[in-house]
Amino acid sequence: MELELAKSTRRIVKKSKVVRILPGLFACMLIAWIAKFIGNYVPSLGGASIAIFLGMAVGNTFGNKEIFATGTKFAESDLLSYSIVLLGGTLSAQTLLKLGGSGVLFIVLQMLITIVFALILGKKLGYSENFRFLMASGNAVCGSSAIAATAPVVEANDDERGIAITIVNVTGTVLMFVLPFIAGLIYSTDTIKTSALIGGVLQSVGQVVASGSLVNEHVKDLATIFKIVRIIFLVFVVLSFGTMKKKSSKQNSGKSGSKIKVPWYVIGFFIMCTLFSVGVFSTEVSKVFKLISNNFEIIALAGIGMRVNFRHLIKQGAKASIYAGGIAIIQIISAVVLIKVLL
Repeated sequence: MELELAKSTRRIVKKSKVVRILPGLFACMLIAWIAKFIGNYVPSLGGASIAIFLGMAVGNTFGNKEIFATGTKFAESDLLSYSIVLLGGTLSAQTLLKLGGSGVLFIVLQMLITIVFALILGKKLGYSENFRFLMASGNAVCGSSAIAATAPVVEANDDERGIAITIVNVTGTVLMFVLPFIAGLIYSTDTIKTSALIGGVLQSVGQVVASGSLVNEHVKDLATIFKIVRIIFLVFVVLSFGTMKKKSSKQNSGKSGSKIKVPWYVIGFFIMCTLFSVGVFSTEVSKVFKLISNNFEIIALAGIGMRVNFRHLIKQGAKASIYAGGIAIIQIISAVVLIKVLL
């Protein structure tokens, strides 16, 4: 009797949770659909960027209600987690071979410079250690996905994650238009160097595709490969930040820090990438993963946007602009120098 009662209680709780999720999730799905629709007519901006901006607009006006909270939380955390895992199933280790040793070295050095500068500048500006980790991973690797993967490992809170994702997306949207112009001035029609600049600096895959498309089809394809190589290093960046956070916690408290908790989706990402690399997944299956991953990401970004509080963002003010702008400038300068030396 007690066992049946316990099972019945669990079913009721589970059903209640699903019911609470639905309003916010449907709102995120609607925003994502509208964003993708608009993105078809404004491909240079892309559905992902539009989704987060629309989400911010809705979340800070009529969407700022408790009824949407559980669903938007589910979208920004669970759906983005699934998106990251599926993304692993679209990336092959063989991708590295397409760029050669110099291309991979360019990406590694560019990421290291971005991470080191983001951590140093953030500290100088007085940002928390967690926020610095999020900004470093978001700018160095793959924007929202990298921030989502890093946040649990360094124990960042929702405000830190939301603001970091917003700042990184805004910066990437601006650079999406700026980089083709810079590449045109410096590299003229050189496909490899233009692709390296765009793929080595921009934060999200969508931004890389959109920016590369403003140049030509060849640049778009090669820039995407440069970008994918950055994503392959996501697991190593997350683990490194987890180790740094553990050491920092130990020093500050005088006690041994907690064990590094690698999120399940980071492990899933790595496993999926490995399985695709050894041929377990066909190219057709990989394309399905990519489609689902992209849709989950756009819905998640809508949820993230809805959960961004403008008042918290405005409090960052000029300091946030200096932080984002400083990282962007260093990324461009280091990329130009490295391209000249290595490529």
